[in-house]
Amino acid sequence: MTSISTDPRPLRTADLGTLVIMSWSRETPDGDVPFLLACSLGDGEGGPEATPAAVEGLLSRAGIAVGDATVLDATVLPDLPVGLLVVPGAAALTMPGVNAQFAPTPQWRAAVDRQGYACLIFATRPWSGGEPGDGAAVAAFANHEDTLSSAAQVVLPVRTLRS
Repeated sequence: MTSISTDPRPLRTADLGTLVIMSWSRETPDGDVPFLLACSLGDGEGGPEATPAAVEGLLSRAGIAVGDATVLDATVLPDLPVGLLVVPGAAALTMPGVNAQFAPTPQWRAAVDRQGYACLIFATRPWSGGEPGDGAAVAAFANHEDTLSSAAQVVLPVRTLRS
C-alpha cells in the first residue's frame, strides 16, 4: 500500500544561513515609500546553492508565494502570519521561523510613520556581495531582475506597541 504525505517537508533552517534585513525609502510623488529587503547571506550548511529552496520553504509555510509578479497586500489579510513591529530605534520582522530585529534608518522610520506600511522584498536569491549597509549595493540587488523574479513581495502594515 502506498501513502502520500500531505505534510510539508521539514524546514532546514541550517540551509537559510544568516538572514539580513535592510531598510531604505524611495521618494515618490505621494511621499517617501519605505522598503525592506530580507535575504540570506548564502552562508548556510548547503551554501548559496541551498539558499533559494530554504527561503522558499520558509515563505511557503507563511502562505507567501515567490516568483509571482503579484504584490501581496497584507494590510487586508489580517490572518497572514507575517508582521512588522516598529518601536523607537528598532523594528522586527516576524513570521513562522523568523524573528529578525534590525535598526532602521531614520528616513525609513519617518516614511513608515507617514505611510503606515512597508514594502517587503524577501529574496530567495542569496546576497550577491558588497556590504549589506551600502545603499547602492542594496538598491542594485533589490532591483535586479533575478532578485525580483524569484522574490516574494508583500505590503506589510506597521504595528507599534500602541496598536
